[in-house]
Amino acid sequence: MRWEPRPIPNDEAIKLLQSQIGISRNTSIILAQRGINNYHSAKSFFRPKFNNLHDPFLMKDMKSATDRIKEAINNKEKILIYGDYDVDGVASTALLTNFLRQRTNNIFPYIPDRETEGYGVSVNGIKKAIKKQVSLIISIDCGIKAFKEVEYAKTNNIDFIICDHHLPESEIPNAIAVLDPKRVDCKYPFKELCGCGIGFKLIQALSLEWGMDTQKLINYLDLVSLATVADQVPLYDENRIITYLGLEQINKKPRPGIKALLSDFKGDEISTSTLVFKLSPKVNAAGRMKHATLALELLMCEKLEHTVNLSEQISSINIERREEDKKTTEEALIQIKQKEEESFSSTLVHNDNWHPGIIGIVASRLIEKYYRPTIVLTKKGEYYIGSARSINGFDIYKALKKCSNLLEQFGGHKYAAGLKLHESKLKLFRSEFEKFSNKNISEKQKTKTLIYDLEISLSDLNLKFFKIIEQMEPFGPNNLKPIFCSRNCVTTSQTRTVGNDNKHLQLFIKSKNKIYKGIAFGRGDLLNKINESKGFDILYSVEKNTWNGNIELQLIIMDLKLNN
Repeated sequence: MRWEPRPIPNDEAIKLLQSQIGISRNTSIILAQRGINNYHSAKSFFRPKFNNLHDPFLMKDMKSATDRIKEAINNKEKILIYGDYDVDGVASTALLTNFLRQRTNNIFPYIPDRETEGYGVSVNGIKKAIKKQVSLIISIDCGIKAFKEVEYAKTNNIDFIICDHHLPESEIPNAIAVLDPKRVDCKYPFKELCGCGIGFKLIQALSLEWGMDTQKLINYLDLVSLATVADQVPLYDENRIITYLGLEQINKKPRPGIKALLSDFKGDEISTSTLVFKLSPKVNAAGRMKHATLALELLMCEKLEHTVNLSEQISSINIERREEDKKTTEEALIQIKQKEEESFSSTLVHNDNWHPGIIGIVASRLIEKYYRPTIVLTKKGEYYIGSARSINGFDIYKALKKCSNLLEQFGGHKYAAGLKLHESKLKLFRSEFEKFSNKNISEKQKTKTLIYDLEISLSDLNLKFFKIIEQMEPFGPNNLKPIFCSRNCVTTSQTRTVGNDNKHLQLFIKSKNKIYKGIAFGRGDLLNKINESKGFDILYSVEKNTWNGNIELQLIIMDLKLNN
């Protein structure tokens, strides 16, 4: 991997921050790198407050949305909440359904089937709404491109309110209201909410209109923080407040469904990494392998005893998903080697029997091994359907658009997309996609770049320094966990391999008469080289280990370079 330092702000800003809040120069640099340059911004960053959320009525069409919902409730109309099968969509649907059911029983949640309906609002879904005699559909985390579907609903006397966070076209669907901060005519001050975040602004607006105590909405922030973290939206402004308060809620008083899904969690405190690696995969697994309604029902459970059967089902489905993911990844890696495509600029693998629910995960796994744009396809009738994932700086949506004459359909964004093509066009598409990738990926892009915040000596690490870093949580996009670089490290004889098949390297590094422990996952093969080296440089983050009441710091080593 290539290592690059994050730019250090000007010295005056660093000194000002040091003097105003009484912190070390290193801490000051890390905060200034995140745009925190005075006492006021530091206070907002370290102590997020619910009252600092923006006025929901600043969002375009919000008043139209709340008026139509109130009218529907007053007239006892049936309302369908139309969601999506990923974490954001499921959490959003649970949020709106639970909130609106406080006012009416005429609320019907609906999540499409991944395989038979696919992403977004469909005519099939609207037909089901017609059968239920629904007169208002609220789409959440989808709908911004549902032009024909909104018109179809209208001809059947169904109104639409769209709550979405995806980038709209130059025009928007002709709905009663379209809540999307990314609309060019929307002056809402924060553009990066996830779908569930948009849903939260809607219930915030309704609460204000109904004269409710909006502080009670904090009870819903466990769902919104889960969706925010899972959808990898930037963690600043409102997203930071939502995630900070949502994590507090999950740690203190989680809803029964979330508590059930975290029953096997053994750590001290639930953080964003817990949501990403423990909770999100379970919620996603239902929609990937079976149907997302299972996860929706679990998140809407009001009593812990009602969660048992559902949480056991989902845990079992997640184990199945992991096994399928592992098997498919192994088969895909064999396919790349057999085709002798290791030197290609892109990866395309396919198999008629791969599960469509996990091919996106597999694409991401293949990028870990071969750092290049990747497409994984499976078969459905005469067509291949697939997921595409990209690398830093390469627009995979643009690449698919270039090959659009060979595709039945495609959609997505710069780093992730979906596609469908006829089996007869697969070979030509592979050739054209590789040709475009080869032409548009520079040599520099072919190597993954790790950006670190600061170069420090290991002796600069102490608990006081770490406690300030710890308070910078929740970590995520635009507020990543600080990464450090330390050079000319020297190992001790205690350094060894650990784990199954001695896969991991446990390091004991000596610096100024003190020993620092580190773990380099998957780097057990370096043991002999480390022992024979004249020293090495490391890139790492810092975590704390608590053992028998004692707290010590541990280095999570992300990359390591030998100095021979």
